[in-house]
Amino acid sequence: MAPTIKAIPLIVIGVLLNAGAQILLKKGLQAAGGLDLHIAGLFKVLLQPWVLGGLAFYAVSVVVWLGALSLVDVNYAYPFLALGFLANAILARMFLAETIPPLRWAALAVIVIGVGMQAWSGKGH
Repeated sequence: MAPTIKAIPLIVIGVLLNAGAQILLKKGLQAAGGLDLHIAGLFKVLLQPWVLGGLAFYAVSVVVWLGALSLVDVNYAYPFLALGFLANAILARMFLAETIPPLRWAALAVIVIGVGMQAWSGKGH
């Protein structure tokens, strides 16, 4: 199996973990009542289970990303991170009830098309 084919699942999992981390961090901030830049307020946010979960998602995404980079060139893998914009919008809509205006959906479609073009533009390793 070609390295690019092996790397794509790792890249997609890394992107989804990263987007999930954003959602968990936002839920943690909401649960903590916002960010207070005093020491006690920072600890309140940092010890929030949602925030801890978000940080854990980030940590796992780094390990997964290292696996992807071991298979393909960074200039092939990195543009896939743009799919995080789409994943984040969908997750924010689903779990945070955020509104996504039509123009933003159109912009996300352009991003997906661009990532698709780069993915099929040649070998990644």
